Amino acid sequence: MDGPSKEEEEEEDRAFTNISLADDTDHSSRILYPRCRSLLPKMMNADMDVDAENQVELEEKTRLINQVLELQHTLEDLSARVDAVKEENLKLKSENQVLGQYIENLMSASSVFQTTDTKSKRK
Repeated sequence: MDGPSKEEEEEEDRAFTNISLADDTDHSSRILYPRCRSLLPKMMNADMDVDAENQVELEEKTRLINQVLELQHTLEDLSARVDAVKEENLKLKSENQVLGQYIENLMSASSVFQTTDTKSKRK
């Protein structure tokens, strides 16, 4: 068997222990207390199981909260990076337009890039 039988446990619960409140020579002050050896470990184990479950739940909640906070910070960082990239992209587009206009102006001012009539040169 795994442990004491139910009958043995009940017998232990009914047993009493003498605990002296004074000197051992004075037997008049002894009080009888029930022995709860089998009940106490059961209650303690139940409490420990509940505490262990609560501890596991608390640790899991804490882990999840930390993970959520970390993901929020990551999202904030990514959003800030996206905004910075958008701003840089707009700046580069603007610079490209200015450079494109500048190149067109140079090409139109230069005789090398002037359109020539190929028919007139052949004749």
